[in-house]
Amino acid sequence: MTLSKRDLHLDGYLPLDSKLSPRWQFDDLPLLGRFLTAYKQDDLWIQDTLQLPWPLQGIRKRARAFADDHIAPISAKLDLAEHLPAGGIHPDAHQLLVEAGKAGWLSYFLPKPLGSMPLLAGLYPPILQASLVVEEFSRACGGIMLLLSAHHLGAMPLILSGNLAAIRQYLLPAYRECEVGTPHLMAFAITEPGAGSDAEEGHGAELYRPKVLARRTSGGWLLNGRKCYISGGDLAKSMTVFAALEGEGMESWTCFYVRSSAAGFNVARTEIKMGMRASGAAELEFNDVFVPDEAVIGGLRQGWALNRATLNASRIPVASMGVGLARAATEAAVEFARHYQLGGRALINYQEVQLQLATMLAETRAIRGMVWHEARASWKPRQLNASACKFHATDRAQKVCEMAMDLLADHGGLHRNRVERALRDVRLTRIFEGTNQINRLALMEDWQPQLLSPVAHGIGA
Repeated sequence: MTLSKRDLHLDGYLPLDSKLSPRWQFDDLPLLGRFLTAYKQDDLWIQDTLQLPWPLQGIRKRARAFADDHIAPISAKLDLAEHLPAGGIHPDAHQLLVEAGKAGWLSYFLPKPLGSMPLLAGLYPPILQASLVVEEFSRACGGIMLLLSAHHLGAMPLILSGNLAAIRQYLLPAYRECEVGTPHLMAFAITEPGAGSDAEEGHGAELYRPKVLARRTSGGWLLNGRKCYISGGDLAKSMTVFAALEGEGMESWTCFYVRSSAAGFNVARTEIKMGMRASGAAELEFNDVFVPDEAVIGGLRQGWALNRATLNASRIPVASMGVGLARAATEAAVEFARHYQLGGRALINYQEVQLQLATMLAETRAIRGMVWHEARASWKPRQLNASACKFHATDRAQKVCEMAMDLLADHGGLHRNRVERALRDVRLTRIFEGTNQINRLALMEDWQPQLLSPVAHGIGA
């Protein structure tokens, strides 16, 4: 049965064709009045997409289509899949990587013909493009999103080093492999068993004694030590590894490009995790792993700068992960409220439920607005902006997921309803790329010059 406009409304609201509804009254205003007031009742996703420049509209549309066609159908299966030994991969995950590589989702940080980024999209910051993609992938599955996105984090030091020879020698061949359906994932290895936040905050780094060390040898360096919680490190064919020079501290941190096939390299294990289970968090061992001089990325003792620059670039897309997961939780809550009956009425007809949904929608749109605002200006992402975006968006995203859990009550804990998975996944966004506490300190570190200025003009809060 098709409902008429007279019947199409929520309890307590006017029918859509009521004379008191603005939906039709705007159209009767004079031309200038219509120009200033009338608006289309578009789907919210379409409305937001149309705000983007058209090359970015295409990226967002393609990312959503790929997520709907390839990620969402296997999301629940991979989240529930048995934990595999280090280096193992579920057949569906492998096929997804093949399809993602062919579609260009593993090579989009450089424009064609170097990568898969559309040429006109190159007019806009790659971080903005990444944020659009990450939101769509996160909405479909946080774990699969991380499986695809951690690869770009591993590649970032190569790009940010500005070393064209290294990009040509290491990154472009990896991109070509991905594009022909032979996934070449990369990983970013900074965290050590005795230091998490010390690798992401200057004061802690000053006091930390690094354990992954590089010792000089003929023609290159020998790496020794362990890295932990490395996203995608179990499947990566290569990685950017940060190590201190033997006998020196964190100020000597240097970035090395390491292939997983190198003698002395081993994936010790992958963690059994609460969330984002489709992506492995690996512990890596380096036992006299030889790295030739030409595989030093950005120069000796430049690793700390490359690390901080990489984090500044990656924290905005991490914020976008929160947006995608908040959106997934909101959509799941709306779907539940539309169909679940209480007292002979669908939940969505109860005002208390409507208030909850309205808040969830507003929170999600607010953090998306912050992400897009910062991403539009992210050719040279500033630490203060990136950190604020990361901690605020992911904190509020978790709140949205908790609100969805509250709304679904007992049903929220059921795997099939997606909300408990979004809640597990979103918690990780508040930990990696620096905990949200560390990101607050990073904001303060960057803000210091203005705060300590004798005349604090232009604070700009």
